[in-house]
Amino acid sequence: MADEDGSFVDFEQIDFLRDRHVKFFQRCLQVLPERYSSLETSRLTIVFFALSGLDVLDALDVVNKPSLTEWIYSLQVLPTDDQSNLGRCGFRGSSHIGVPYSTKGPGCPHPFDSAHVAMTYTGLASLIILGDDLSRVNKQACLAGLKALQLEDGSFYAVPEGSENDMRFVYCAACICYMLNDWTGMDVKKAIDYIRRSMSYDNGIGQGAGLESHGGSTFCAIAALCLMGKLEEVFPKRELDRIRRWCIMRQQNGFHGRPNKPVDTCYSFWVGATLELLDVFRYTNFEKNRNYILSTQDRLVGGFAKWPDSHPGTNQEHRARAHLPHLQGAVHAPPHFAMPAQRLPQMRERASDAEPRGLVQYRRGFRVLEPGEPSVKGSVPQHGKARSACSIRCVLR
Repeated sequence: MADEDGSFVDFEQIDFLRDRHVKFFQRCLQVLPERYSSLETSRLTIVFFALSGLDVLDALDVVNKPSLTEWIYSLQVLPTDDQSNLGRCGFRGSSHIGVPYSTKGPGCPHPFDSAHVAMTYTGLASLIILGDDLSRVNKQACLAGLKALQLEDGSFYAVPEGSENDMRFVYCAACICYMLNDWTGMDVKKAIDYIRRSMSYDNGIGQGAGLESHGGSTFCAIAALCLMGKLEEVFPKRELDRIRRWCIMRQQNGFHGRPNKPVDTCYSFWVGATLELLDVFRYTNFEKNRNYILSTQDRLVGGFAKWPDSHPGTNQEHRARAHLPHLQGAVHAPPHFAMPAQRLPQMRERASDAEPRGLVQYRRGFRVLEPGEPSVKGSVPQHGKARSACSIRCVLR
């Protein structure tokens, strides 16, 4: 909590209100607060944030897993008998369009029904968090729908009708291909070229070529390259050091996403996760970051906000809650995924020799394997319940 003079009280004096955060996530899985009703079309993303947050809190037992799993599968856009809609397949964000659910096929096709790349990503991640084996996912249809979204410059639309095309969707595409263990859903070389062109004059990475450097797009670019196993090929050490410096300079007490902007809880994840992927998060000020995050808790209804005394949101709550275990020294896993650490064994079962990189335990967490280095068998270490059940994407130790 902030004092009147703007200073923050010591971390030890701020309680972490675990039970209220659990209740906050539960509410978001049931009825959205009125101020978030406009997000209904992307409800699957909210479900992902809530599920991942509950998993971080070691509280998935409050979720009706079979019911929620069935709801997520009801959002899968399946191919028709003539497969004329393959380029539209994947997952939609909610049932807002009114397409009836059929367990036997696509049901009655709707002329405006299509998947969204971010919903496909969060849908797959949510199913894995729920312990599903993805056996009912039409893998080839998802990959065909993804491939149809890629543009000549290597970026991706969100939907086949056309939309913004930027680094966010390149990251979503990389996650989808990694989770499905099949990179035929994208032209990797074009995507890499797009990322390379998006590096700005100040050594951060923008949403596209010639655009302003941003903490979120820098994370998306670095994480996508790590998933592809191409980070060191695309950026030599000298450039990686410059990116590291740009990210480290984003810390004030918490982190901001761009120079001369206010700090925001979610950038503790976006920038901090990038620093962890680049192996320099240890050079940040843990105490200031922790104090800022805890100051944004809503002490009445739970949740974290962007700033102190603001409304909480599932996005900020997920980022902030997943961030804290790492600041407390808990075991963590790579930040370029979007599900908690105990889900890694499931991911490994889907891995094959064709993958460019694997994961290997080191220090208190994991690093990306070097080319040709043998993978290591074993499950993710678990320590301290909620502290260890940390989000893979958030790695702030």
